[in-house]
Amino acid sequence: MIFKDLLNNKLNNKFIFFDGAMGTMLQKEGLKVGELPETLNITNSETIKRIHKQYIDAGADIIITNTFGANELKYSTSEYSVEDVITAGVNNAREVADDKLVALDIGPTGQIMEPSGTLSFETAYELFKKQVIIGERAGADVILIETMSDLYEAKAAILAAKENSSLPVLCTMTFQEDGRTLMGTDPKTMVFVLEGLGVDALGVNCSLGPKELMPIVEEILKYASIPVMVQPNAGLPRYDGEKTVYDIKAGEFAEYIKIMAQKGVRIFGGCCGTDPEFINKSSAALKGISPLKTEIKGFTAITSGTDTVILDDKVRFIGERINPTGKKHYKQELKAKSVNYIQSEAVKQKEEGAAVIDLNVGLPEIDEVEMITKAVKAIQKVVQIPISIDSSNPEAIEAGARIYNGKPVINSVNGKEETMKKIFPIVKKYGGCVIALTIDENGIPSSAEGRFKIAEKIVNEAKKYRIDKKDIIVDCLALTASAQQKEVLETVKSIELVKERLGVKTTLGVSNVSYGMPRREILNRAFLSIALYAGLNLPIINGADEEMKDTIDAFNVLSNTDKEGKDYISKYSDRKNEANNEKKPSVDNKENNKELKQIIIDGMEEDAEASTEELLKIKEPLEIVNNYIIPALDYVGEQYEEKEIFLPQLIQSAETVKKSFSVIKKNMLAKGEDNIDKGKIVLATVKGDIHDIGKNIVKVLLENYGFKVIDLGKDVPIEKVVEAVKEHNIKLVGLSALMTTTVISMKKTIEALRENNLQCKVFVGGAVLNEEYAEMIGADFYAKDARESVRIAEKIFVE
Repeated sequence: MIFKDLLNNKLNNKFIFFDGAMGTMLQKEGLKVGELPETLNITNSETIKRIHKQYIDAGADIIITNTFGANELKYSTSEYSVEDVITAGVNNAREVADDKLVALDIGPTGQIMEPSGTLSFETAYELFKKQVIIGERAGADVILIETMSDLYEAKAAILAAKENSSLPVLCTMTFQEDGRTLMGTDPKTMVFVLEGLGVDALGVNCSLGPKELMPIVEEILKYASIPVMVQPNAGLPRYDGEKTVYDIKAGEFAEYIKIMAQKGVRIFGGCCGTDPEFINKSSAALKGISPLKTEIKGFTAITSGTDTVILDDKVRFIGERINPTGKKHYKQELKAKSVNYIQSEAVKQKEEGAAVIDLNVGLPEIDEVEMITKAVKAIQKVVQIPISIDSSNPEAIEAGARIYNGKPVINSVNGKEETMKKIFPIVKKYGGCVIALTIDENGIPSSAEGRFKIAEKIVNEAKKYRIDKKDIIVDCLALTASAQQKEVLETVKSIELVKERLGVKTTLGVSNVSYGMPRREILNRAFLSIALYAGLNLPIINGADEEMKDTIDAFNVLSNTDKEGKDYISKYSDRKNEANNEKKPSVDNKENNKELKQIIIDGMEEDAEASTEELLKIKEPLEIVNNYIIPALDYVGEQYEEKEIFLPQLIQSAETVKKSFSVIKKNMLAKGEDNIDKGKIVLATVKGDIHDIGKNIVKVLLENYGFKVIDLGKDVPIEKVVEAVKEHNIKLVGLSALMTTTVISMKKTIEALRENNLQCKVFVGGAVLNEEYAEMIGADFYAKDARESVRIAEKIFVE
């Protein structure tokens, strides 16, 4: 029985339960510090089978294989291969499962994905692909992709599962207390992207206890049109002096599960700290309760990796300028494979208020597939605005959609049979919205009714590919007043017909109407006003045209979509604008083309070196560091803390600083001066833990504030930390742990440093830690994030 059958046959009258924590149970069984849990599939299979059996006896419908971290990166130095570990893991579960299902467990790689890190999308895909193939061959029934903190990594895993197996795919992500994942994804963005990619169920696991997860779960339920699953921790962790314990018992846990079930969650399980008692009591708590039916939501949504644009009654716009038509300089850059223009335009369009950025790299003389891939990555490095992938080349569209982090707009499809056959499979596979042009083999109809007929044809054809009309945005095509004046208002009438009869969203390249006419802006504004009244949702305009944006803002007030005119008042209040201008560092165009501070804030790596070289002609290196680099990093850090930006942007700004520092250090060395060094810090991910995402982020930020970091890597033996502190006379040590099973290593490392009478301070961080926990294991400081690590370092070395 496949998972969909289980949903259809059982979810109508019962809830489905996965099992609880494997790590917690293994700790009870005496898992040794530094031992890879998955190897026990081979070395101690009876223990693993016994744990599985306990969960089945407790009421689990699906048991999860002990393969969470079984990937090539983690097992590159192990005596056991990934194939051996996964095969044994599935076999152990299969042997005791009887009529229960076995879920192949796939966790994150432990690395940071590009562009924030070094792990490429293609490499991540191949890692997951291998796990999927081995797991299905071994006999798994379901694929569970879990504990993902990066939406991009989740996409790589889902595609690997969908393209290399026939098994149902479920995916859960892990959220922080601020309601976002480590990389900044919020619940609704997760829902729209994962649903688009075709998972069978989605939700949240690990993260927090059930009480703390409740707001996140409610947000997921608000947007999800497929079954939602939740696997909370047993509350919040603390250290009792010997081991990790959690603050919620099984009975209280079950009460929260009951509340979630009454709100609409249909699939449950447990994560860190839970055991068979939690599953048993939670299952018992839901007896006599009928699951709520999952409602199909009708949101038209476009997302980046962190931000979602929901097309509702409020009008937003697509920025139109990243298009080579009529742009000689852009064409030259495309031929040179440069992305400078693309990135700078993306940043400008963000500042101008674009909701979506249209990306077109179509030149006959270039490799469009290669260039669109490069361009998508380049834009997502510097802004988190959704992208419209604009091309007439299906191969380029697929390349862009595949590498894209989020739910894109695909621009475009039309009423031609051949085009629909090529584009609709791409739209379905990558879960994007698609712009539908009202043109077919006979051209653009002159009448509104003719264009409506093409739109209707496209919507009906899309149904055959299981593409819902909520993901179709119709472009009724603006014709030029200079050549087709009689047909200009037919475009407006066709918008009305499409809205009224099909109930889909609409877009329009507004400025086409004025082509060949003088004072084009006058015609553009008038045409935009008429089209908005007819029901235009997402105009494509030049965001630098303030009067076009004024028209949109005014329409939102007059149409009662900008309630109480709040957005309008906020934007057009002189006092508010002055406050914004004071807050944001200014751009000084007299000293250099774009001030280094702003380049760092925008994350424009390619501009950093040239800007720094120009500044060095008139300023001393330390003056640049203190007056440009540090203030920019401080500003970005403040934006990060205020949730105006998220981790990818913070890292991108830090990477941009690296480029600047390389020039400054080279300049200082040429003068025979010492490198900038505020102090030396040792960083390490503790013994037994191979996840160094947090440590690597901390390293990047500390280095960019002028500290020298001695990075000992991951899975670091205690004695190696002690030796490094002695050798380099270290005043500050940073320790990281992601797993509850390795916090004991952190405690023992701190104890070893104290026992050796080393006069260093220790700060600790990681997903399983909090301030109380840090204090209990003897740390001097707790760093909740990379920004806090900088504050700690400055306290030790600067104050």
